[in-house]
Amino acid sequence: MEHLPKKIHQNGINYTLVGDYYIPDLRLPEESRPIGRWGRMHQAFLQEHRPGQYNALLLSGKLWTYLADLNEQAADRLACIVSQMQEAEGVTEELKARDQLAWVGDMNSIRSRAEEIILSEMIFV
Repeated sequence: MEHLPKKIHQNGINYTLVGDYYIPDLRLPEESRPIGRWGRMHQAFLQEHRPGQYNALLLSGKLWTYLADLNEQAADRLACIVSQMQEAEGVTEELKARDQLAWVGDMNSIRSRAEEIILSEMIFV
């Protein structure tokens, strides 16, 4: 019987001998950024409602990068929307010093509405 090399390189791909078969040594690209809350929500949405797009991103190795980028964009957009709503509704540091309970209620309302905007514009599309 012929002796087969443990590793070979063909067509730009490295292969390792496992039993009688050569298996490609495939590696996903390294991504160190976390996908965060928004990325996880969008990932679940893609899995449930857009399986073709999810599988295409997963198989191309771009899923983690895509979700990390989306998470950063959603967090930046949320901060921008919250600050714009604060300014438009007059929720200031002066109100915080004067009436903390009213400030907390107003900020919770603003944050909740801003999160709904993010969900409808970026996550569930």
